[in-house]
Amino acid sequence: MLKQQLIHPEILEALAAAGHGSKILITDGNYPASTMLGDNASLVYLNLAPGMPTVTEVLQVLLSAIPIEEAAVMEPAEGPEPAIFDEFRAMLPGVQLSGYDRFTFYEEASGPDTCLQIVTGEQRIYANLLLTIGVVL
Repeated sequence: MLKQQLIHPEILEALAAAGHGSKILITDGNYPASTMLGDNASLVYLNLAPGMPTVTEVLQVLLSAIPIEEAAVMEPAEGPEPAIFDEFRAMLPGVQLSGYDRFTFYEEASGPDTCLQIVTGEQRIYANLLLTIGVVL
């Protein structure tokens, strides 16, 4: 019986096996997770229904369990910055939000350091967030 916010067994297992510098990808509902899965990553589907859960809901729970030292997003090729980026910045104070174009983001997110991909039902576009685990002091 756990008393903390994070209780999902597969996510807990992946985080327990991860270390400083390991990466976690939280995806929106449009991300091609099964075809962009890295060799070392576990894949957890949380997409229950459209919009459930959101990327920010998953991020909130992860933040209760692990420190984050870096974060990256997939930037649109054109147009304004997606509003969800401001939400990410607000939830990750002191963490710079780096941006990659679509294909560079896919490469980074499926690299050997990514230990976990969590698929959400998020409907907002460009709501993919690649987190780097920090050090527990």
